[in-house]
Amino acid sequence: MNRVLVKERIGEPAVALLREHFDVELGTDWDDGELEQRIGEFDAILIRSATRLTPELIQRAAKLKAIGRAGVGVDNVDVPSATKRGIVVANAPQSNVVTAAEHTLALLLALARNVPQAHASLVAGRWDRSKYSGVELMDKTLGILGFGRIGQLVAQRAMGFGMRVVAFDPYVGVERYRELGVEKAETSGEVYARADFLTLHLPNRPDTEGWLDAEALAKCKDGVRVLNVARGPLVVDEDLEAALDSGKVGGAALDVFRSEPVTEHPLFGRENVIVTPHLGASTAEATDRAGYQAAEQVVAALTGGIVTTAVNIAAVTSEDREVLGPFLPLCRQLGCLALTLGEGSSADRIDVELLGRIADRDARPLTVAVLIGALSGRTEEELNEVNAPAVAAERGIEVSESRNTTARDFTDLIRVTLTSGERSVRVVGTVLGQRHRPHLLEAWGQRFNLQIERHLSLFRYRDVPGMIGRVGSVFGEHGVNISSAAVGHHDPDGEGGEEAVMVVTTDGPVPQDVLEAILALNGFVDGRTVALPA
Repeated sequence: MNRVLVKERIGEPAVALLREHFDVELGTDWDDGELEQRIGEFDAILIRSATRLTPELIQRAAKLKAIGRAGVGVDNVDVPSATKRGIVVANAPQSNVVTAAEHTLALLLALARNVPQAHASLVAGRWDRSKYSGVELMDKTLGILGFGRIGQLVAQRAMGFGMRVVAFDPYVGVERYRELGVEKAETSGEVYARADFLTLHLPNRPDTEGWLDAEALAKCKDGVRVLNVARGPLVVDEDLEAALDSGKVGGAALDVFRSEPVTEHPLFGRENVIVTPHLGASTAEATDRAGYQAAEQVVAALTGGIVTTAVNIAAVTSEDREVLGPFLPLCRQLGCLALTLGEGSSADRIDVELLGRIADRDARPLTVAVLIGALSGRTEEELNEVNAPAVAAERGIEVSESRNTTARDFTDLIRVTLTSGERSVRVVGTVLGQRHRPHLLEAWGQRFNLQIERHLSLFRYRDVPGMIGRVGSVFGEHGVNISSAAVGHHDPDGEGGEEAVMVVTTDGPVPQDVLEAILALNGFVDGRTVALPA
């Protein structure tokens, strides 16, 4: 019988499920030394956030076949080391979404009715009834920034209070907004201008850090109330404090902070600020749910079932994996590039066309890789080969895969088309040579053949002499080194008004101000820069 170690408390239902199938040992009182000595005895281990499974520990786990993480993130597991050893790593990505949404509503109500302040006043011996008069939620507008699983649950619950809801998330299809009865904002500025209450549910990534800053707050309605039950770095604390001081922001409710745990903070103790110690996922139900979901995955992994929340496997044959492997980085890059070129609108549909010999294979991992490239960093969840299709479906993004064993001019081709309403953007690529280098063959309606590098910039401009030199000059003035470049041409209106597209790879990232300087030049129509995934 397989042996399973439960290293942290995961709830009795989860332990009972494991005991139906395996010999289970509880190690909740073990120290790190004992885990190091005994991890080699077990076929699977279940943990929460306190246990760190380092490369050294995984190296000692000679029998380990599965790691279950009772929670969303897997930051405390060295996934590459586990993958190298053939160990399945699975989490419980949906375990806390209801809990986080409910905590958001709890803070929303507390903020509207001054509940914590009134409680503190009364137990201190004061009857400040008039001082803590609040506002109704009925007919108020809730603005949601980030419309993933949690944002959608918050919207549904807020509408139960009679609130109007407007949300911004360009990576959610228009149809999903319609299904939920939520108004889709084209920009975050639209949300700021209309929201009486503003709640953040954005992913934590470099371009969302400091999202709610002085500039954003200046666009808000006077007296807006702000909630953050997502990630601390989304808010610039100093700017929020200044907005509270000026009255621009009427109140704030915060569950997360830039560094945690924290007991001293400039916003603590303010009359119009409510704080909780990162309780968004802290309910008995969420704890039990996370443990049970992780236990289910371990049972599947050890009994030959389907591990639906694995973060490091895909169920295809080794032969297909060998053929498809070189195309996986290309697919991630094409997905990312398609979303970059279509940025500023919703993602309603993604079509993946596989042409050539790859069409004869079980090519599902290639379509999934396109989704991962397109959506990674743009969702609340860490995407992987298993959950990417479900995340796309939840966001109302229709995904289509088509195959044709014939590919013109190349042995294999991959076309990715992003559709938003009536607008479509297509990118095409392949891999070439013994080292399977990814090449971009088409973008913005233009054809070329350029080896893809991590840092890529594209420009659309009037096809007149000197335009390539202008880009090179601006790059040179700002110390950006060009690695390679290619140009494609077409006549969009058939009347001699030609446009060209230039694709440039650089040694490093192209700062936004450099891109804006080029677009300010006469004749340039559009431009994008992107750091592509590996």
